[in-house]
Amino acid sequence: MKIAIGCDPNAEEAKYAIMDYIKQNNLGEIKDFGSPDVIYANVAIAVARAVVRGECDRGILLCGTGIGMSIAANKVKGAYAALIYDVYSAQRARLSNDANIACIGAFTTGEKVMEQLVKEFLTNEFVPGCSSQKKVDAYKEYDQKR
Repeated sequence: MKIAIGCDPNAEEAKYAIMDYIKQNNLGEIKDFGSPDVIYANVAIAVARAVVRGECDRGILLCGTGIGMSIAANKVKGAYAALIYDVYSAQRARLSNDANIACIGAFTTGEKVMEQLVKEFLTNEFVPGCSSQKKVDAYKEYDQKR
């Protein structure tokens, strides 16, 4: 799995910690989209485009809360960015929502919790035909029409 990762300057330390965790646990190949741009939307859009184009399978974005990155990434057609903050939200982002980008708050989430979130997001898959299938189909259909 190829993983696009990016952050704003506030989350640079957390990004490097997550990158180390991914490498140490053989969770995928990383493409780093950087962190020096204070306009986090630029990084979020670059990561989202890489995921939507198929250059990367999943994306991970970090900023202070993860909220701004989530909003920015979701402006890219075909990007489904979810703010994840606990193990359950990380699992559901994949299992029942088919999110392709995880957004995490570096100021709101401890390093060990971030590791758990990343593991759950990267190792779970959407379950076709699940009870959420019609909901996911509806927002993907809307997204493709816009």
